[in-house]
Amino acid sequence: MAFRPNFRQQRSDRDKASRSRQDEKLQKMHERSAKRKAERESQGLPPEDAPAPADEPKE
Repeated sequence: MAFRPNFRQQRSDRDKASRSRQDEKLQKMHERSAKRKAERESQGLPPEDAPAPADEPKE
């Protein structure tokens, strides 16, 4: 006699795989962001989230 499919376990396995893929993508995104920030700091540029300095005050 064959086993009945366990849909809850299958769904759990799919969700676990999905979360794993999302975590990998998020980790890669953070690594690329850290790399860009390190490159900007080595060039002496201001951080990306800092406001750009104004050349002349607007009146």
